[in-house]
Amino acid sequence: MTTVDPEASALPAALAEPTVRVRRGWIALLFSANLGVWMAFFTPIQILLPNQVAAIAPDHKETALAWAMGFGALAAIVANPLAGAFSDRTCLTIGGRVLGRRHVWTVAGAVFGSLSLLLLAQQHTILGVTLAWVAAQAAFNAMLAALTAALPDRVPVDQRGRVSGWAGIPQALGLVIGAVLVTTLFTGNASGYVAVAVAVLLLGLPFAFFTGDDPLPREHRPPFSLRTLVRGMWISPKQHPDFAWAWGTRFLVQVGNALGTLYLLYFLEDGVHYADPEGGLLILILLYTAGMMATAVVAGRMSDRSGKRKVFVIWSGIIMAVAALILAIWPVWMAAVVAAVLLGAGYGAYLAVDAALITQVLPAATTRGKDLGVINIANSAPQALGPFAAAWIVVYLGGYPTLFAATAVITLLGSVLVRKIRSVP
Repeated sequence: MTTVDPEASALPAALAEPTVRVRRGWIALLFSANLGVWMAFFTPIQILLPNQVAAIAPDHKETALAWAMGFGALAAIVANPLAGAFSDRTCLTIGGRVLGRRHVWTVAGAVFGSLSLLLLAQQHTILGVTLAWVAAQAAFNAMLAALTAALPDRVPVDQRGRVSGWAGIPQALGLVIGAVLVTTLFTGNASGYVAVAVAVLLLGLPFAFFTGDDPLPREHRPPFSLRTLVRGMWISPKQHPDFAWAWGTRFLVQVGNALGTLYLLYFLEDGVHYADPEGGLLILILLYTAGMMATAVVAGRMSDRSGKRKVFVIWSGIIMAVAALILAIWPVWMAAVVAAVLLGAGYGAYLAVDAALITQVLPAATTRGKDLGVINIANSAPQALGPFAAAWIVVYLGGYPTLFAATAVITLLGSVLVRKIRSVP
């Protein structure tokens, strides 16, 4: 399916700005692929890894989990922009057929990531868990880099809010479906990893097999050197200030998100003293997802129609901050229920509109994958910093009320600073 008008630009289709709207089938396959990759990220983070770590080191579970999560996030920080940069210049020919530059990374990430989950299922030491999770994070971030680049590659600007909404919903829905799989259908931790690994392949590969992927003509591939690759990871805030502000605001909001969500299972156990913490976590995830699904596509569509992005980002941050304050002030079950709905509603609107905003401040069409990979560091770095910061706050700075108060302040700051972006209304 062609998504760019070849008459609109002298550039090859892979580098031209898309002008033809994508169809529902394309959106559905992108939704499915994102569902697979986010299930692979969040089901281990929220359920499988905490359970596995608690079984291995019950007396030091917070610290041990922080190390595993932290090193996995560091792998994501490196893998995502690298995979994006290499996908920007990928030119492959197999059996006389010229392949597009993104889908090969989607397939490789899904396959190697699934194998890493199978390896993770067999680990019985914190070191083994950490190494296997690092491998999984690297592979799935390569997959995510290719999927993220599909938005500016194939979707026109005036449709990106809506499509971003559909692409963002799997961040929560993937955890819901993953949680159901590993808590009701595949109750053993090892079988849970296997179920997620299979799901990634079933959900992720159809997008690569059944949608278009414009090839990059070799004459448009820039020369490669390690020095150029490393230097390209730095995008000057002076030359591209809007990109820098977009990165900074995304980073702050994701730090708040990491602080507020990484220890939810332990919060239900030790803060709320809920009788069935795993069951309670599943309920909160369902409510969070319902709130997110209620706002993501609607906010994205409203943003597309109005042409405005920043006001939606600001209000979504306010809603998320209110949700975190509720948890800080009232650490009881009913407060957690209300907070889950509000947090989901705010985060759904934020993901849809901020993702569309970011695609409008990318420095160049030739480096979309790499630039979005740099943006994705703002997603991954908080996953490295968050566990250590959260553990320190919980242990030394007043426990969970302080943790959620910090979540509110950082999230609000990140959303309000989006006003510094000048080129997008």
